[in-house]
Amino acid sequence: MGKTITEKIFAKSSGNPDAAPGENVWLNVDTLMTHDVCGPPTIQIWKREFGEKAKIWDKEKLVIFPDHYIFTADKYANRNVEALRQFAKEHDFKNFYDVGTPRYKGVCHIALAEEGYNRPGTVLFGTDSHTCTSGAFGMFSTGVGNTDAAFILGTGKIWERVPESMKFTFDGELPPYLTAKDLILHILGEITTDGATYRAMEFDGDGVFSLDMYERMTLTNMAIEAGGMSGIIAADKVAEDYVKSRTDKPYEIFRSDDDAVYHSKYRFDASAIEPTVAKPHSPDNRDTARNVAGTRLTKCYIGSCTGGKITDFRFAAKILSGNKVAVPTFVVPASTEVARALEEETLGGKTLRQIFTDAGCEIAQSSCAACLGGPSDTVGRAVDRDVVISTTNRNFPGRMGSKQSEVYLASPLTVAASAVKGVIADPRDFIN
Repeated sequence: MGKTITEKIFAKSSGNPDAAPGENVWLNVDTLMTHDVCGPPTIQIWKREFGEKAKIWDKEKLVIFPDHYIFTADKYANRNVEALRQFAKEHDFKNFYDVGTPRYKGVCHIALAEEGYNRPGTVLFGTDSHTCTSGAFGMFSTGVGNTDAAFILGTGKIWERVPESMKFTFDGELPPYLTAKDLILHILGEITTDGATYRAMEFDGDGVFSLDMYERMTLTNMAIEAGGMSGIIAADKVAEDYVKSRTDKPYEIFRSDDDAVYHSKYRFDASAIEPTVAKPHSPDNRDTARNVAGTRLTKCYIGSCTGGKITDFRFAAKILSGNKVAVPTFVVPASTEVARALEEETLGGKTLRQIFTDAGCEIAQSSCAACLGGPSDTVGRAVDRDVVISTTNRNFPGRMGSKQSEVYLASPLTVAASAVKGVIADPRDFIN
């Protein structure tokens, strides 16, 4: 019987070639990632359980990105970052990308790719539910709690159950008014927020492999919104070229067998999908942009690990170029590399940054910013009675700030179109 790509990676990592869905195995972890929210409690648990003189199992395999609550005056948030600094100093730990230094990178999930930590066939765990983003590179990646992370920190291993896999195939090319965000919101509307609980969501088809790596990361990023343990896309030449440009470390490519067994399979015609939104207050509350067009807005937000990549800003610039925003619109690059690209990439003779500035957007420093709400001085944070359309990944009450606000999730094209009109708009009003 054939195996899925996820089952093959579990077999390699565990040393058990017969590992099958439902069985528990010890995985050997290739990379552990944490950040300023979960890093300090993970370290505290590690010290408590392994002793004050505990040693990191492998310093080269641990990476820490402060990114969530950093550009703030909040003393508790600042205390967390300082705790990470002390840890890095105490253990002479190098893979620490401290804020306020040239090493600072921005949002962990994008920085993992940019810094070469994402390699096909490897196993990555992180103290963040959106760690599944890295699965776009043909690897297994998922989020864990602080206790599990502390165990990995001390041993390099974790006890996991081999997940069943679900396959989502998109046939055909995407029309110019669609992005990967529309595809994943469409899936969420089909299977709901618990439709993939503890399963691997495998994405396939011409529509998927026509996407660049940043767009593929949008698909895998939001696997967790369906309850998925992970999202994964088989590595192809596009993925290999990206990986080789970032690291010379070894990797191994796995692909699902033709006779692999799946929990379920879904097939979609990419050309038949419309620009999609998720209405308050759940990512699976699917509707079309056209159906909710005209909804009054108070803010627009383009950023986060889901929607702050360079491809997202290329999409947004196509609509914002030559236009003015009608409501406050925040542009938050996910990483410092993306921020630099805004200064360098041009459209119609202007840099992307100039296009956004001329349109009246507020451009913030690279970070998670308002995606997770944050302290009261967080840029773009939702306040009472706000109605926001955002490229972020969650719209539960209070996710972006006030519980008395409403958040619509959408693609960067839909958010940009809405910013120009001041109400939710269909990007097909601007792009044929």
